Amino acid sequence: MFASEAAIWYNIPEFNVLERNITVPGFSPLFPEAHCTQDGSICQIVTGEAEINAASSMSALVYSDIFDLTTTYFLIAGIAGVNPKVATLGDVTFARYAVQVALQYEFDAREIPADFPTGYVPQGTVAPDQYPTSIYGTEVFEVNTALRTLAVGFAKNATLNDTTATQEMRSLYANNSAFGPGASSGPSVRECDTATSDVYFSGTLLSEAFENTTSLFTNGTGVYCTTQQEDNATLEVLMRATLAKLADFSRIVVMRTASDFDRPYDGESAAENLFGDAPGYHPAVENIYLAGVRVVEGIVKGWNQTFEKGVKADNYIGDIFGSLGGVPDFGPGS
Repeated sequence: MFASEAAIWYNIPEFNVLERNITVPGFSPLFPEAHCTQDGSICQIVTGEAEINAASSMSALVYSDIFDLTTTYFLIAGIAGVNPKVATLGDVTFARYAVQVALQYEFDAREIPADFPTGYVPQGTVAPDQYPTSIYGTEVFEVNTALRTLAVGFAKNATLNDTTATQEMRSLYANNSAFGPGASSGPSVRECDTATSDVYFSGTLLSEAFENTTSLFTNGTGVYCTTQQEDNATLEVLMRATLAKLADFSRIVVMRTASDFDRPYDGESAAENLFGDAPGYHPAVENIYLAGVRVVEGIVKGWNQTFEKGVKADNYIGDIFGSLGGVPDFGPGS
């Protein structure tokens, strides 16, 4: 999504995505090229940050006539904030659900009704705990869990990066028993879900609100784990591209590495959490490559045997409307 996440893939021993640099009309002015290996088997797009950039760049990609994406696997790979109840700094997470948690009504926290725990209220409702009735279609996406399982298996072969400073930051969360995963001794590979919000937020109250939103929007199935600014936008474009027979929504892996905690440790303020040091940033960027390259290599090496024909999803995949067929296991009708 941005320069550091992109550059970690350059000058690596496994392959060279800078062998071919292809200008694509409609890409971000900051990242105007797709980068590919000489044979075109592996490519990189840098979308730019936040939902509008992600949707614009991905739309330019799928509707250009430069690439045939009908059998392409998409590894959505970037850093993210992390919920210390579920994961910790440096972790590599693979999502089943991406939830657009900020697509709601919002009151300023200083003006919320006395009996509301948050200023966020699902659209078309009158209380924070009600399922939205005014639905846009981008609220929740579900991706292929069978493919996710394979990706997780590949990623677990990686030796992840960690630092003393990151370990010290984790230890500050040890005083709260609810933060056991956040206070863990080192990074690992986890299966948990991701929340999309253009707003880069910090604090216990907002994090708990979006934790509840994730559970509500997925009918209690989703596990709020990471926070980022792009994934629902990217997935909406790929869903529409699949409807247009330009891509395959079953070939998507959503991978996020944890760079910073979404809420403070006990005794720290929300502002200190947001504006203070972020020792998890560099390990998270490094782990995009360390884990991600295992996924890419696993797909390439297993192409003839497994991946060319596709990995059949054994769960529902797609949006809340059932646009790709099947019946969503989330939403008001599930």
